[in-house]
Amino acid sequence: MITIQTETDPAFPLISSDICTLLAKTVFHDQRVKNGEITFIFANDEMVAQLKKEFFNVEQLTDVIAFRLNDYSKSEVEGEIYISIPRAKENAKFFNEPIEREIARLIIHGSLHLLNYDDQTEKEQKQMRKMEETYLQQIKWKGLMS
Repeated sequence: MITIQTETDPAFPLISSDICTLLAKTVFHDQRVKNGEITFIFANDEMVAQLKKEFFNVEQLTDVIAFRLNDYSKSEVEGEIYISIPRAKENAKFFNEPIEREIARLIIHGSLHLLNYDDQTEKEQKQMRKMEETYLQQIKWKGLMS
């Protein structure tokens, strides 16, 4: 069984835990993961940037960070995904996309990172983008924010 929890900074609109769960579980089931415990934290820029600095030694704003809390060799996935709502808003504006679609993409993106997909090279980036688009077309993401 895959358990999904969501936490949203009260300064931002609430993220639908049902739609977040649907997005994440679709990715995990499609990737043949049957068991997991995932927490999504929707936060401000400062929190996510601090994590980026602390754990990756990089000082920059970022939209999503995923932490696998158990070994990648385990079939059960335990992880935390931090998503910056302000970065998502900026991305949505830049790409002329609805904010809900951008947050849905980041939920998918973070979930793929927990499954050991990476986006360091151009080839990896293209693969992840293709997977994100495929999932976005399959899953109902409208109504993600209230």
